[in-house]
Amino acid sequence: MLSFKAELMDETAMRRALMRISHEIVEKNKGVEALCLVGIRRRGEPLAHIICGNIEKIEGVRVPCESVDIKYYRDDLTLMNESPIWRKPDLSFDVTGKSVVLVDDVLYTGRTARAAMEAVIACGRPKVIQLAVLVDRGHRELPIRADFVGKNVPTSRNELVEVQIPPFDGTTRVCLMDIN
Repeated sequence: MLSFKAELMDETAMRRALMRISHEIVEKNKGVEALCLVGIRRRGEPLAHIICGNIEKIEGVRVPCESVDIKYYRDDLTLMNESPIWRKPDLSFDVTGKSVVLVDDVLYTGRTARAAMEAVIACGRPKVIQLAVLVDRGHRELPIRADFVGKNVPTSRNELVEVQIPPFDGTTRVCLMDIN
């Protein structure tokens, strides 16, 4: 059972953080040439599209932006199904030689980011893979760090960071929840 503990970011704070991340992505990559965004399904997908729109406003260029389903790349796959069916991600653009920015809502153990990197590499050999997250809550189990972070939030393992965003939720905010 989850219980509300605190609101970490309201809609305005999220919009500002995503705009800052967008500027940082453009700056770190020295523009948008050979840049593409890949949202990690579920909540990383709408965040990637917001960042894509921000970059278009900043640079006047729309960069390729799609999402990737990482469920077949997770290291706990055998727990989901004894004989899983592997599928190649369905990105419509080639990532070979590109600067790929993975976008997710929350960075926690690093396992989702690792799975997303494997999914992208299954599509080609990018020049570089970078990670943008709205919230970094710590507790890494793998040596993974985000290149772009909206907010760092120290948490306990008995807490959950919940990003609420359309089309999944009726509101736009980030909440800290207690796991009872």
